Order: sequence, then structure tokens, then C-alpha cells
Amino acid sequence: MLLVSNETTVLEAVETEIERQLATLPRAEIARRALDASRLVEVDSLEAAFDVSNAYAPEHLILALREPRRWLDRVEAAGSIFLGDWAPEALGDYCSGTNHVLPTGGAARFTGGLSVASFQTAITVQEVAREGIAAIGPCAVELAGAEGLDAHLRAVAVRLEALA
Repeated sequence: MLLVSNETTVLEAVETEIERQLATLPRAEIARRALDASRLVEVDSLEAAFDVSNAYAPEHLILALREPRRWLDRVEAAGSIFLGDWAPEALGDYCSGTNHVLPTGGAARFTGGLSVASFQTAITVQEVAREGIAAIGPCAVELAGAEGLDAHLRAVAVRLEALA
């Protein structure tokens, strides 16, 4: 868990509340071990908080703000986002309708959670006209040469020669 805030009082209140709740939690030792890797991070502004969050790319991101939707466009990397005080992560885990299979360990920087799209195949199609290969072919020749892929280089070079 990473809590990022621009308010010292919020960080202090959360730290106090964590200790209060741990005192009554039946599996407190397990929770304490999980919290060992957690951090409370103070930043100068909400903008800085979003910079930290986007770099961290959390599996779950709770925007506990007065107007969370207003800040939603600042989120660049998160597995699942929960808006406001009434949307705890546990609802997403169990019953709000989102999938619970989410990217962990910062993987939200490059992938989202499991969805129907995860089971669909995307196929790309390329069609290149004579003018197209004339325009981009020399770049492909140069890159293939730099990689030492002579057959790739020749596949393009032969076609470029045919244009001459």
C-alpha cells in the first residue's frame, strides 16, 4: 500500500487509524506483515501525488478526494480506480462488477485488468502502395541493416529497385 497526500494531518490520521484497527483485527499479525512494505508519502501538491501514483502504477487506486472525477484524467497508470470515500477496494474485489484480476508490481504502466478484450485476438493488417514503399522503404533498409537482418533488408531493397 502506498498512501500519497499533500496533507500531513491526513497522513497522521491514517497512521493512527491503522494502529487502532490493527489492535482489534483477528489476523493482525498477517496484516502487519503486509503493511511492512507500505508507505505514507507526503508531497507538496495533488499534482505531485498523481505523478507519484502514475510512476508507482498501483493495482488499486482509491481517489479519496472531494471531487475525485475531476482528477480522473490525471491517472495514467492503475489497474482499477475507486472514486471517493464510498468506494473501498473491497467492493471491487467482491461485488461492484469489475474484474479482480489486475496488474500488480507496477504492470499497470503497460497493461490493464483482465476483461473480455483479453480473450479477443487483435490482427493487424498492412497494405502498402508503390508510393508507400518508396517513402518508408529506405528507413526499413537502414534499420534492417543496423540489426544485421540481411534477408529483411533485401526483401525491401529488391522492391525499391523494382520501382526504379
